[in-house]
Amino acid sequence: MAKDDVIVFTGTVTDKLPNTMFRVKLDNGHDILATVCGKMRKARIWVNVGKRVRVEMTPYDLDKGRITFVEKNNTASETSAN
Repeated sequence: MAKDDVIVFTGTVTDKLPNTMFRVKLDNGHDILATVCGKMRKARIWVNVGKRVRVEMTPYDLDKGRITFVEKNNTASETSAN
């Protein structure tokens, strides 16, 4: 499969599962199972519950995805807690 054959969605991590798996609720309302991509794993980028993420999915299996980017949320609630 070519790298161009992916569908990119954004969503929110709702649950952290074993073996670097995450339950992600996409903006369109679907829940999927996602894992961290290799470059993020190598760079040791953390993904926590409540974070906004970008997910790549193949058109052949729309129940699984790969987290490729974690957005930095600098909202008022997060900055006031620190």
